[in-house]
Amino acid sequence: MEVNLPDVVAEVTEAFARYEKALTSNDVTTLDALFRKDENTIRYGIGENLYGYEAIAAFRAARNPAGLMRELSKTVITAYGRDTAVASTLFSRASTPGRVGRQMQTWVRFADGWRIVAAHVSLIDTLNEKP
Repeated sequence: MEVNLPDVVAEVTEAFARYEKALTSNDVTTLDALFRKDENTIRYGIGENLYGYEAIAAFRAARNPAGLMRELSKTVITAYGRDTAVASTLFSRASTPGRVGRQMQTWVRFADGWRIVAAHVSLIDTLNEKP
């Protein structure tokens, strides 16, 4: 298996950027489109465990759109072959001083494009963060 084929990394980087723009602008339609419409899609959030696309879409529809802006750092996109990739990033928000957010997404290429099949978001104190 080839790791980090440049064209695949570029495609997933573009999909990841599209996700980030949709997240910070509360573009629920785009966010929903980027998650795989399947009962096996999972998103573990800061305060919720969501099993299946319908639960994820319901969470997005009900989420408060205030304070979504954030700064990313240490973003890593790793592609495994031509159809699977993992996007990992740290983020910070003015609304959570002293905390760093962590986000990981598993992306899979389907006939309709790159889709998130699993995601995890968490916060830790910056004192616990290791370089």
